[in-house]
Amino acid sequence: MSASIPTRIIHPSILYFGTPVLLIATRNEGGSANLTPMSSAWALADRVVLGLTGGGQGLANLRRERECTLNVVAPTQWRAIEALAPTTGRDPVPDWKHGYRHAADKFALAGLTPLPSQRVRAPRVAECPLQLEARVTAWHERPLDAWKDGPGGFVTVETEVLRVHAHEEVTIDGSEHIDPTRFRPLLYVFRHYVGGGPALGRTFKAEV
Repeated sequence: MSASIPTRIIHPSILYFGTPVLLIATRNEGGSANLTPMSSAWALADRVVLGLTGGGQGLANLRRERECTLNVVAPTQWRAIEALAPTTGRDPVPDWKHGYRHAADKFALAGLTPLPSQRVRAPRVAECPLQLEARVTAWHERPLDAWKDGPGGFVTVETEVLRVHAHEEVTIDGSEHIDPTRFRPLLYVFRHYVGGGPALGRTFKAEV
């Protein structure tokens, strides 16, 4: 029956087919905080791999400091993400960042609260249900001249999670687990914000 389902060949401009939105918190050179909203991340064991466009302030901070916090955003926080989306920590704003404006205090702009971390110097985002303290363990990039002065290049950063903070309301009492019936990450699907629906079932590997 599946062979009879019609298909088309398409050429989408982006391939964000549904990935969680994170806020990466890093430290600027003077010690102030920067927030980078992003949606290309995946996790395996204690590693989270990030895909970032070259040339941003958050990436420069990651390169220098080698640490960050990864804050997993809830669907109700999509407006805070969109408030940050057209901003940059770079001052002056690079010519190729058309439509962007500089924001010195991104926490204040998005109405978010910084919290001190325990294993890294970058702050956490209090409102995010999951807050991961992490350090950079590997760095893969296109040749420098392919991206440093404009868009088009990207960097893949592997991080090791050192500590996980979770809102109590999304955890399962008496366990180390997140309750998937009470927490869904905000998803970025073909440049639209989408909240997860109800849980459908569990894999045989689920511990709780």
